[in-house]
Amino acid sequence: MARFYPIIDHEESRLNAGQLASVLAQAGCDLIQVRAKSATSAEFFALAREVVLSAGRAARVIVNDRMDIALAAGASGVHLGESDLPVDAVRGIAPGGFIIGATARDPESAVRAQGAGADYIGAGAVFPTGSKSDTHLIGLEGLRQIALAVRIPVYGIAGINLANCSQVVEAGAYGCAGITAISRAHDPALAFRLLEETLRDAARKRF
Repeated sequence: MARFYPIIDHEESRLNAGQLASVLAQAGCDLIQVRAKSATSAEFFALAREVVLSAGRAARVIVNDRMDIALAAGASGVHLGESDLPVDAVRGIAPGGFIIGATARDPESAVRAQGAGADYIGAGAVFPTGSKSDTHLIGLEGLRQIALAVRIPVYGIAGINLANCSQVVEAGAYGCAGITAISRAHDPALAFRLLEETLRDAARKRF
C-alpha cells in the first residue's frame, strides 16, 4: 500500500471528488478514502460511487464510517470510527478481500481492532488539525505506542503535511493519512508524489 493515504472530503477539496480521485489514481495512489460527515445517505452514496468509478482499477476506495454505502457503491473497504459498527461485526458480513480500517487513540483499542479483524489502524490525532471537530491529540509518542502494540499497518492521521510527515514514520507508523495536504494543494498529483517519496525515504532510513 502507498505510504500516503489520501482522504477525499467533499467539503474540503478544490476539485470535485471524482476529479481528485482520478488525479490521485493516475499519480500512483492505490488507496483512497472518501469522507462525507455532513452528507445525507443519498449524497454520500453518489459521492462514493463517483470516486469508485473515477479511481477505476488503479486505486482501491475506502468509505469512511458507512459499511452500507461501501457495499452499495462497490468500494473495496470501509474505515470504522470508534462510534461506528464493531470491526468483528463488519468482518462477519464483508465479502472476501474487503479492507477494514479502524480508528484507535490508544494501544488497547488498536489491539482490540487488530484482534477483531482490522487490516490497518488510523491513529491520531498526531498533530493539531482543523478538519475534525472532535480531535483528541495523541502526539508522536501516542502514535509510537500504538505502532509498537500491533502487527498491522498504522497510519498517523491529522495535521499531516510535507514538513512533518517523516516524523510519523520515524515514530513507527507505516505511513500517514490526510485531507488538506492534498485537497488544498495547487497540484494534488505533485503533492501526493512528494509526500509518498518523503515517507518512503523516511521508511528506508528507519530500517
